Amino acid sequence: MSSFLSRRRVLTAGAAAGAAIGIGALGAGPAQATTGSEETRTLDELYRAALAEGGRLVVYAGGDTPTQQDSTKAAFLERFPLIDLTLVVDYSKYHDVRVDNQLATGTLVPDVVQLQTLQDFTRWGQQGQLLRYKPAGFSKVYDKFKDPEGAWVAIGAIGFSFMYGPAAVGSEAPRTPLDLVDPKWRGKIASSYPHDDDAVLYLYSLYVQKYGWEWVAGLAAQDVRFARGSNSPGDAVRGGTHAIGVGGSGAPLSTGPVRWVVPYSAPFMAWGQRAAILEQAANKTAAKLYLNWQLSLATQQRSFNGWSVRTDATPPTGLKPVWEYPNAHLDGFPRFMADRAAIERWKQTFALYFGEVKGDPTPGWLGLHPGA
Repeated sequence: MSSFLSRRRVLTAGAAAGAAIGIGALGAGPAQATTGSEETRTLDELYRAALAEGGRLVVYAGGDTPTQQDSTKAAFLERFPLIDLTLVVDYSKYHDVRVDNQLATGTLVPDVVQLQTLQDFTRWGQQGQLLRYKPAGFSKVYDKFKDPEGAWVAIGAIGFSFMYGPAAVGSEAPRTPLDLVDPKWRGKIASSYPHDDDAVLYLYSLYVQKYGWEWVAGLAAQDVRFARGSNSPGDAVRGGTHAIGVGGSGAPLSTGPVRWVVPYSAPFMAWGQRAAILEQAANKTAAKLYLNWQLSLATQQRSFNGWSVRTDATPPTGLKPVWEYPNAHLDGFPRFMADRAAIERWKQTFALYFGEVKGDPTPGWLGLHPGA
């Protein structure tokens, strides 16, 4: 399931901020800030301390393709070239149970988890599995994008909606999901399975609440090409095989080959992708470096879609902070993710309309201990 940037691009951080410090500057950093307060060490100080700790870091990131986090990794290593970073992408719904199994068997691999399964962070926090830590800039993060005690913090704002190719739709670009059931789009729509990805599922549930099950029946008659991975709709539109995509991320202000729609009156959905350091992490200082870098104003200002989790980051002209869009349903997604019984009912109902999920997972089959 999900992490940033498209989720091919959605988890991708922007260009690295500042030059990497040289080998000659390495050495132990000063003591950590007082418990409960924000980190006071600079990125360079954390870098030196992380290298003194061993210099290794493993991140489990939610996403759809093995290369989805390559840009994040490249930007991080440009800034901190001596860190041995392993960044493993898989659906969040596999990463979370993988972490549970590793904890149960004493074989924990990741230091940091950044996932779409928001409910897991609440549970792990209650179980004492998350390190309570507040990176620099924590106080500037939108309140609903962080745990008050620092057990987790969102490092990126992601939105899901529908999209289209301007060349393919011409002057008849769809404006709301209601337009998608027009017979003229039959055979021209690609979607990720709503019953395979919980964020897509929530988006589809919002459509049902707005337009009713009649809309779902109409869409089911449109010969939609369903596929696994929320990257698939954008890829289909970008590749010219379909005019419209449903259930994926994008950049609201993009003028490229894929136009991602933020409707004025219709629903879309957005959330803060949560990240946390595991209490049993082997490389806690490197993990802290990573969270501080992700939350830094320089990295946040370079988000692919223009949205930041920080209240002091200035969106580009024409875009508001994501929490100022009431139709993004920021509050609804965490509640939705917490009600697993309701989610199962939604999934099975959509399977009745659209058929069972087919295809291998797009990140591949990674097993129990990827990144070890």
